[in-house]
Amino acid sequence: MNWKNIIRVFQIPDLRSKILFVLAAFLVFRLMANITIPSIDTEKLQAFFGGNQLLGLLNLFTGGALDNLSIVMLGVGPYITATIVLQLLTMIFPALEKMYKEEGEAGRQRFNQYGRLLSVPFAFVQGYGLLTLLTRQQVIEPLSLLPTIGVLLTVTAGTIFLMWLGELISEKGIGNGVSLIIFAGIVAEFPTSIRQLFLAWDASRLLPTVAFFAMSLFIIAAVVFITEARRNVPVSYAKRVRGNRVYGGVSTYLPLQINPAGVIPIIFALSILTFPSMIASFFAGAGGVIGNVAHSIQNF
Repeated sequence: MNWKNIIRVFQIPDLRSKILFVLAAFLVFRLMANITIPSIDTEKLQAFFGGNQLLGLLNLFTGGALDNLSIVMLGVGPYITATIVLQLLTMIFPALEKMYKEEGEAGRQRFNQYGRLLSVPFAFVQGYGLLTLLTRQQVIEPLSLLPTIGVLLTVTAGTIFLMWLGELISEKGIGNGVSLIIFAGIVAEFPTSIRQLFLAWDASRLLPTVAFFAMSLFIIAAVVFITEARRNVPVSYAKRVRGNRVYGGVSTYLPLQINPAGVIPIIFALSILTFPSMIASFFAGAGGVIGNVAHSIQNF
């Protein structure tokens, strides 16, 4: 690692302010992730999420904000789900596709505004589905109508706040704000994992631990390699004759990324997988065919 380059980055005022702004946004996000909803037994929650692989994976993306039912427990998941739905709707409604693809920057801004508005009902529905699931699993005590509405309004406001914070990072910071918030949620659990590793350390775990870190370094290197990989497509410009002069005739290349989508398809897939289970949780207590179908979806 070249420490001189890192020091040089902080010597540039504009770049330094952007980095400090992103770090301050991370701090706000982590503070909100540790503000829990009242009357919640966090130990039962953590045990429940530890035994559920899908919910445990979602909790990883929220940086532990889900297993303690914090005010930002949904993260930016509803916003991502809303974006997916709108992208799919462009294939059905030509007017929506025209707005997104042909109306330029103004059309994309309107499209993004629709995504923000659609995030509100999605956050409300996902929050209600999660509370219903935890209540039926006897992880939390049943709430009456007014406390339930208060909790749903709180977590919906938390999602909107994170969405706004991510857009601020995109505008005033470095990189995509939503991706950076997801990154902050993932790495937030790393110090806790290291602490638990050393607390439960014994000599028999030496080889598995070394193998785990070696595998982690290899995976990181492979991800960086694929992300930064380019395919240079040759491009040749035809010659043009104007009077006594010849223009063009040069050869160059067009750099294409091997993986232009990054990790966005993985995040989209997680959102699509969790949404049916949230809907099915509403009808899990119903009898007859509807209840059986809901249980089948949840078990699947």
